[in-house]
Amino acid sequence: MKIPLASDHAGYPAKEYVKTILQDLGHDPVDYGTHSEDSVDYPDYGAKVAHAVSQHEYALGILLCGSGQGMCMTANKFTGVRAALAYNTSVAQLSRQHNNANILCLPGRSLSEDELREIVTEWLSSEFEGGRHERRVEKIESSRTTQ
Repeated sequence: MKIPLASDHAGYPAKEYVKTILQDLGHDPVDYGTHSEDSVDYPDYGAKVAHAVSQHEYALGILLCGSGQGMCMTANKFTGVRAALAYNTSVAQLSRQHNNANILCLPGRSLSEDELREIVTEWLSSEFEGGRHERRVEKIESSRTTQ
């Protein structure tokens, strides 16, 4: 699967490692930048991946910044995007199973390479459970258009 990813300067080293993880898992990372640790504005890069997922160019995406928060806030402005900040495997799993998250946001400054590998692997291997969760996800989407 092709998976777009992006980071700001703070998430850049972790993004480079996540690309390796994706390749190891048989996926094709599509790098939307940034391409160095030179200071940039995270919304510029988060919006690129969020737009692509929102437009159904890709089913899933991954964003990284220092805390993961800025990227998550940026991505969730896009219709159809359900970005989740995950800092452990349990949160990653539940974000897919219960929330049908389609963008994983990671705190690049806070996670080791082992933690990144575990979280990304868990997130990609988890599936949406549907059922009672489907109704809740539909409410997330309908709240975007009624306010």
